[in-house]
Amino acid sequence: MKLIGSLLICLLCASAVAQPSLTIYNGQFAVVRDIVPLELKAGENNVRYSGATANLDPSTVILRDPAGKIPLSILEQNYQNDPVNQLTLLDRFEGQSLSFLVRGDSQKGDHLLEGKVIRSGYVPGGVPVEPMIEVEGKILFELPGRPLFPALKDEGLLLKPLLNWKIQSPEAATLQAELAYLTQGLEWTASYNLVLPEAGDAADINGWVTIKNMSGKQFEGARIKLMAGDVHRNQPQAEPVLRQAMMKGDLAFDAGVVEKTFDDFHLYTLPRPTTLRDQETKQIEFARAAAIPTKRVYTYDPAPNLGFPGSPMLDVNWGRVVSQKKVESVLEFTNSEAAALGIPLPAGVLRVYRKDGEQLEFVGEDQLGHTPRNETVRIRLGNAFDLVGERKRTNFDVDQAQHTMDESFEIRLRNQGKSPVQIRAVEHLVRTAKWTMSSKSMECLPLDSHTVEFLVPVAAESEAVVTYTVHYTW
Repeated sequence: MKLIGSLLICLLCASAVAQPSLTIYNGQFAVVRDIVPLELKAGENNVRYSGATANLDPSTVILRDPAGKIPLSILEQNYQNDPVNQLTLLDRFEGQSLSFLVRGDSQKGDHLLEGKVIRSGYVPGGVPVEPMIEVEGKILFELPGRPLFPALKDEGLLLKPLLNWKIQSPEAATLQAELAYLTQGLEWTASYNLVLPEAGDAADINGWVTIKNMSGKQFEGARIKLMAGDVHRNQPQAEPVLRQAMMKGDLAFDAGVVEKTFDDFHLYTLPRPTTLRDQETKQIEFARAAAIPTKRVYTYDPAPNLGFPGSPMLDVNWGRVVSQKKVESVLEFTNSEAAALGIPLPAGVLRVYRKDGEQLEFVGEDQLGHTPRNETVRIRLGNAFDLVGERKRTNFDVDQAQHTMDESFEIRLRNQGKSPVQIRAVEHLVRTAKWTMSSKSMECLPLDSHTVEFLVPVAAESEAVVTYTVHYTW
């Protein structure tokens, strides 16, 4: 807990502001920082704070004097999160009578009905059960109407989540204390729209941040930061989340968002304070670039899940794949400054559109992972309509005495479109750990120890054929 405290204090020092601030993580949680006005007397003080979220982790709460002049000692902290609602009020009126508003029909209008609450249905910490209401000497296992409660007079009723502190102060003081804690109920995601021109491959892209607030609290004029990366949390402890307290480097985005490296992750600061209401979804543009060079890549991989089994497979039918005809279409671009980007791109869905005159037509989408600068982005768009692949085995021979095996294949790639293309034909050579390509109709490139690819040019409205034989030993 000392580690948690010291790290939260570092975060507070980095953001001593008058308005609340949030750092929201990909893992659907956030660090909340707020200001709590305190009027303290010398000695012990009872302080109530009703501005917390409904999902905070009480073990992560830090309250301190930002100036460091008043050493606040929290003797006791209590977190109450059971705000009054219809069920809890019904529970308070068990054994008593209430009026119920019953909606009428065309024959009988709205009217009041008296009923005695035999059982409210409220189960503290459990699943509610059916209520029991006595009406005119009969028992109903449902509410006869909307219950009407007397005016609230009980100060013990909790309207919002509440933090209660017993604070020891060495002297009387008035100060703006800083509060920080971890909470669930806040999340953010990134999404991207990439627009291709009617002809050509120079695309425009913009990135959006979507923030959802389901925390039970409204944040007025909050300064918001977004943490991108896979931050590990060892529930329920908070140390891994708060290890990072120093930031370095920055990059201004076109939309005013500032990106900073934050230890092994990236932190995005929104350009202006914003109000984030409870149960609200807010979208903000955070990146924009124009004329990004893209490249279309076509891949034919008839057996993508075929892997080396660990021992020689001599069965003639092992790994035999019924030839599929689909050729996958992939859009590639480099996340570099030379390509008008060069910014760390947080994970999110990337949707691709192509212009058709004045209209945009949707042509595919894929999940973009966290992408650093200068890495290649690959977006799978689907299967190319005019491209067809076929693969068949033309020979198989095993000599167990000599520990050799030969297998031959023929790959046919057809382009029924009106433009020439290049197709990556991927082959997985996995029958044994040792192999050589004894013959091939064109050169191939190794992708790993068991995978090769042929880069096959296919003219418009024509077919290309690739043949090869692989020689296995064990």
